[in-house]
Amino acid sequence: MSDSEPRLWLVATPIGNLADIAPRAVEVLSAVSFVACEDTRRTGLLLQRLGIAGQPLVAMHEHNEATVAAEIVQRLTAGETAAYVTDAGLPAISDPGQRLVAAAAAAGIGVSAVPGPSAPVTALAISGLPTDRWIMEGFLPRKGTVRSQRLEGIAAEQRTVVLLESPRRLGATLGDLAEACGADRRAVVVRELTKLHEEVARGTVAELAAQFAEPPKGEIVVVLGPTTPQPPSDKQITAELHRELEAGATPRDAATNVAKRLGAARNRTYRISTELARSLDDQMP
Repeated sequence: MSDSEPRLWLVATPIGNLADIAPRAVEVLSAVSFVACEDTRRTGLLLQRLGIAGQPLVAMHEHNEATVAAEIVQRLTAGETAAYVTDAGLPAISDPGQRLVAAAAAAGIGVSAVPGPSAPVTALAISGLPTDRWIMEGFLPRKGTVRSQRLEGIAAEQRTVVLLESPRRLGATLGDLAEACGADRRAVVVRELTKLHEEVARGTVAELAAQFAEPPKGEIVVVLGPTTPQPPSDKQITAELHRELEAGATPRDAATNVAKRLGAARNRTYRISTELARSLDDQMP
C-alpha cells in the first residue's frame, strides 16, 4: 500500500453470503497495518475464512467509538494504515464508523471505502417501491413521545422510508405504522437478505402486521412506501389567501404565494383569490 493511498479504509463485509466479499476487500484487509472492527471474534472468523492470517484486531463498537476512534487516528497520523469493518454491511450506514471517519477527516487523513453489501440499500432495491427519493430511519425509538413523533413524521413522508427492526418487535412496529400511516400504506418486509431463507413479503402495513404477528427469525429490513399527497381543499386555500390579503398582498401576489406554499394549481388559487378579494371589498363600509 503506497503512501499516496488513503490510510483509513471502510470495508463492506457480507450481510449473509460470504461469496459477496469483494476481491479488493481481501486485498485491503491483507495489506493494512491493523483491522478495527465491531466484534473481534466475528471479524477474526471472517479473516480466517478469507485466508488472512495474523492481522492485529482493534475492537471499536457503538459504546467505545468516540474513545477508540481518537486512538486509531493517532496511529494513522503516525504512519500506520487501517481498515474498519462492522459485523455485516458497510460501516457508518446504520452501523458504527461515522465518528471514526469524521475524526480521521478532521486530522487530514485520507479516507476511502471498498463498497459492497448493505442491507438497507439492498432491501430498497428489491422492494419495488420508489427509489428516486428515500430516507433511512434505522431503528425507531422504542416507546414514548419520541416514538409517536417519529411515526407522525413518517406518516407524512413523501419519500420511501427504510427502517430496521428486531424480529421480536416487528409485528408491533408494523401495527404502529398501520395506525399512524393508514392501513393501506404499501410496505415490504425483507428478511435474511442473501441467506438461505431469504424472504421478501409485500403488502399493506396492515396485511404485513397480521402476517408477522408471530415473531419471525433473522435480520429484518422494512421498506415503507411514500404517502400520496392530497391536494389542498378550497377551505385551506381560502384561509391562506385571507391571511395574505389581510397582510396587504394583491390578489395576484396572494395567489402566487399560496399556490407555491400549498402546492396548488396557480389558476385555482387565482380564481379563489379574486373571488375572495371581491367579497372582502363588498364588505367594506
